[in-house]
Amino acid sequence: MAIALSILLGYLLGSIPFGLLLTRLTGGPDIREIGSGNIGATNVLRTGNKAVAALTLLFDAGKAAGAGWIALSLFGEPFHFIAAAAALFGHCYPVWLKFKGGKGVATFFGSLLGLVWPIGLVAAATWLLVAFTTRYSSAAALCAAAFATVASAMFMPWQATAMVAFMTLLIIWRHRENIRRLKAGTESRIGAKADDKPA
Repeated sequence: MAIALSILLGYLLGSIPFGLLLTRLTGGPDIREIGSGNIGATNVLRTGNKAVAALTLLFDAGKAAGAGWIALSLFGEPFHFIAAAAALFGHCYPVWLKFKGGKGVATFFGSLLGLVWPIGLVAAATWLLVAFTTRYSSAAALCAAAFATVASAMFMPWQATAMVAFMTLLIIWRHRENIRRLKAGTESRIGAKADDKPA
């Protein structure tokens, strides 16, 4: 029962489309119709509203951490890892938007920093290094997820590693088109406008 409730809790929190809601509330366009069509902070940034993009990043990151903390308080360990993983899945496949969501990077970082913060710091440092070097958000996310999985396997209990590994596989899957564009040299860089090629 605790497993099912943790999954349900995480999924429902994760599926709240903050990027779409915040953009529409502030008079912005439907972000599903610009850029990549995703509901995450990277696509919100293409509207030119940095404040809304920052809020989207904050709230999306808080979804997984919040789900994990609630599950931990209700059911104890290791159900917080299950809830956080479910939150990422909910963000990527929200029931409210016909299962068309974001790519989960902010939610991924939120879960790491909120539940296994040393691994979160490793992932954040990796993302910053790759992002500032290449200006490819997708490449930074993929590298951060990969390094986080390795670091978790080395230093964290298996339950935490299972969560990180699941999230990494999901992020890779959600970035499959980005991977193709990176290989082809057509991937857009950080700071691209709404009418540029999608990322």
